[in-house]
Amino acid sequence: MEPNLIPVPRSLVSGPGALTLGADATLTAPAGRAAASLRALLDRATGLPFPPPAPGAPATVALTLDGPASLGREGYLLDVTEAGARLRAHTDEGLFRAVQTLRQLLPPAIESPVAVPGPWRVPCVAIEDGPRYAWRGVMLDVARHFFDVAAVERFIDRLVPYKFNVLHLHLSDDQGWRLEIDGHPRLTEHGAATAVGGPPGGFFTQDDYKEIVAYAADRYFTVVPEIDVPGHTQAAMSSYPYLSTQESPELYEGVEVGFSELALHRDSTYAFLDDVFGQVSALTPGGFLHIGGDEALSTTAEDYAHFMSRALPLVGGHGKTVVAWQEAASAPSLPPGVHLQYWRPTGEEVPAALVAAVRAGVRLIMSPADRVYLDQKYADDAPLGLMWAGTVGVRRSYEWDPGALVPGADVAGVEAPLWSETLRTPDDLDHMLFPRLPGIADTAWSAAPRDWPGHVRRLRAHTARWDAAGITAYHRAPELEE
Repeated sequence: MEPNLIPVPRSLVSGPGALTLGADATLTAPAGRAAASLRALLDRATGLPFPPPAPGAPATVALTLDGPASLGREGYLLDVTEAGARLRAHTDEGLFRAVQTLRQLLPPAIESPVAVPGPWRVPCVAIEDGPRYAWRGVMLDVARHFFDVAAVERFIDRLVPYKFNVLHLHLSDDQGWRLEIDGHPRLTEHGAATAVGGPPGGFFTQDDYKEIVAYAADRYFTVVPEIDVPGHTQAAMSSYPYLSTQESPELYEGVEVGFSELALHRDSTYAFLDDVFGQVSALTPGGFLHIGGDEALSTTAEDYAHFMSRALPLVGGHGKTVVAWQEAASAPSLPPGVHLQYWRPTGEEVPAALVAAVRAGVRLIMSPADRVYLDQKYADDAPLGLMWAGTVGVRRSYEWDPGALVPGADVAGVEAPLWSETLRTPDDLDHMLFPRLPGIADTAWSAAPRDWPGHVRRLRAHTARWDAAGITAYHRAPELEE
């Protein structure tokens, strides 16, 4: 039987036998993040030394950068025989993806946080692999409920084995502003004080945020920060009332949307945004800045167009490419390279403005709410989540085609948002991620046709990996039962 790899590789040939890694196993690898990732896994779980081989002797496990350029940035070759394992790529990022595949070929105990006895057997395979989409993201909402640095880093660790590469952080909303901005102290002194339902809020200092960005980069993630405007802005307006047309905007702890709106015709609003966008851009090495743009229900179409005509150029002025939710398609002029995030449920008519934007060459990130919104309930009686897009079970989050939702779209990739209205703890995040996350990863990485029976088999095998890693809060979906 083929190994239970998620995502499914482009090409996999299984052979007889297995490689056994014991006390005499050796390792060679070029310096880089891939080698660091593999050594961390092996050191932690196996307790074996994995020294370099003797001069002239082949290594048991060898990572090399001699893969052909045709593999691209993330492609790789992985060959395992009874004599050894060889991981080849053209870049260190490709080797990093290969390491995650080798990780899944090793026994589930490789996920253990402490050393455990072997045997450490790797089935013989020949794999050639690369991604379907370059953008494979998960969004974490730290605005409705705040999650600290340790929780975000743990969240990133959950994504790494499944070859995700984008972390979208939703940093501001009606319920809280979560990033320190120099010169605007009340954004965090006041605007970060609350969360949905009234528990204490919280925020990232700029040093905290830098730590997250560096941690993500070490795992080949691009961080995409989101400052959601012109709606979803109550926390900012309560902190600085000059941003609002309300007399005294109050902090908000509810879950309704669409009621807040910046003062769209004041120059001071755009000076504020320019400063915020500039500081966030300087803190974030990645090439993207997300400006939201969704659910501005209190804003007229004319005012929305006016706002976008002034706000969008500010992002480019700081050297970033704009990302926005699909509503921004109605902007009078979209900047070069803009990515729009499609989030409405499948089956709805695609808005005419979005169709026109696609025809004009705008790229889409596919995040249909009834397929990949990880905040939606698994079932009607689920303890966590919302239901406005319906229930999103394991099969529904797996069986869909990103390329079929908007005719003619240039699809940049797939992103699964995890909104946090009902989520307060890292275990809550785990519960909503698993077991849906692997299927979304497969959709984003693998171009192979959907194979529900095969996915269920693979998914069941992965529960042992979650158990070994201490991911105990995952949803016991019916599909996981033998």
